[in-house]
Amino acid sequence: MQTLVSQPGRFRRAMLFPPIRAVLGFFWVGGAIGLGSGASGLLPVGMAAAAPLLLAIGALLGYYAFVRIVERRPVVELLSPGSLKEAGIGAVIGVGLFSVVIGLIYLLGNYSATVARSSAAVVPALMAAVMAGVTVELLIRAVAFRILETWLGSWLALSASAILFGLLHLPNPEATALSTVAIALEAGVMLAAAYMVTRRVWLAVGIHIAWNFTQSGIFGVPTSGSNTAGYLEGHLHGSALLSGGAFGPEASIVSVAVCLALGVYFLWLANIKGHVLQPSWRRVQIAA
Repeated sequence: MQTLVSQPGRFRRAMLFPPIRAVLGFFWVGGAIGLGSGASGLLPVGMAAAAPLLLAIGALLGYYAFVRIVERRPVVELLSPGSLKEAGIGAVIGVGLFSVVIGLIYLLGNYSATVARSSAAVVPALMAAVMAGVTVELLIRAVAFRILETWLGSWLALSASAILFGLLHLPNPEATALSTVAIALEAGVMLAAAYMVTRRVWLAVGIHIAWNFTQSGIFGVPTSGSNTAGYLEGHLHGSALLSGGAFGPEASIVSVAVCLALGVYFLWLANIKGHVLQPSWRRVQIAA
């Protein structure tokens, strides 16, 4: 009888072991995104452009349910004072960051633009950016990085989540080993560091959405290998090392340098705030 009673406790402890919990969270939120995708097929033809928003809503609801049901705690990294402000700050940073990158690529002679389109043409790019920013940040930073950080500590979790983020972009159109490494270094590090600074997802979400939208929706260049019509029709040419080539500026050494510099700054801020976690085995030794 004692064995039967204690079984649920052992099962729950196993489910809460960080690697298992991270995998469960990944599939849980991924499944919710899949449900959102399925629901998007039910939208009327006139609302088809809003379909990506259902994937983002699915991710938000799925993550909320995962934290409340599995982790049994308030979802402070999603719902807390200051979240909207952090998302806005992130959006400003994202626009400015990519504008600096494309400006440098232009000065190097590797970007030009023609044809200003109607502002309505950028709506698909905006919807795609919102979907990517919300879903990916919840999966990679709120699930993978956050959970692994409690076990591995900040540095190992940052490395693991950055590698995962890079590998997830490997199946993208025009992806190469170089673009995978570039994505891991520039965005994988910077966005995890943004989460570390605030201990909430919204700064990273704002940066991610604004970066993607500014890249495709304004300057008209590929985002991670995918082309979406933007306000400008951008053209990348010359050295792929400088321009990013067919994959887009995210594969450029310019993006790596600019974003990694911001990532290092965020890590410095996180350290100043005392937000850098030691591995669980180090914390146990210190407590002892």
